[in-house]
Amino acid sequence: MKTALVTGASRGIGLELCRQLKAGGYEVLGACRDPSPELEALGVEIIDSVDVTDAADIATLERRVGERELDLLVNNAGILKSDTLDSLDVGKLVRQFEVNALGPLLVTRALRPRLRRGAKVAIITSLMGSIADNSSGGYYGYRMSKAAVNMAGTSLARDLAEQGITVLLLHPGMVATTMTSGRGVPVEESVRGLIARIAEATPADSGSFRHANGKPLPW
Repeated sequence: MKTALVTGASRGIGLELCRQLKAGGYEVLGACRDPSPELEALGVEIIDSVDVTDAADIATLERRVGERELDLLVNNAGILKSDTLDSLDVGKLVRQFEVNALGPLLVTRALRPRLRRGAKVAIITSLMGSIADNSSGGYYGYRMSKAAVNMAGTSLARDLAEQGITVLLLHPGMVATTMTSGRGVPVEESVRGLIARIAEATPADSGSFRHANGKPLPW
């Protein structure tokens, strides 16, 4: 049985990833800060009290994984704080960088010894991190942090290539979750696309930036 670990597993995209991956035959480890009743009801293994920006929490995550080998790591944990040029809050900007950009990098580094040769690492990023696509401005912290994680993922693709690990940067689309106030496509549809992209990916795709529907996206 293949093993997958998903961060940000308690709700939204992370919760649905856990549900669909389990249904697809994976042993699923759901990492989160606080487990939700919905996550508990899935019957997956929950690794709670994990803040992806906290070194001690990441060390605990590593210990809880133990000697198990991972076939898939999905760095999904993320936050969005709305801001404009007139309402910048440095604390919120920094927190988005910590969670959205540094979190996936730190978690992947910590779990690298547990990644099986030929494993896949998916980073759930956003088209809002695309410089070429930015036509509306605003959302400084979110846009900048997602552009930063796109760069981190590209470097990870190069650095993990010798292990045969494929790194994917995936935009889920505008998904109807609490983060988007319920606006967008159903989370089930988005996650089906994300899992399809992960399943079909080869080492030649490592470092690519794609929509859940498979469309290549501009940097």
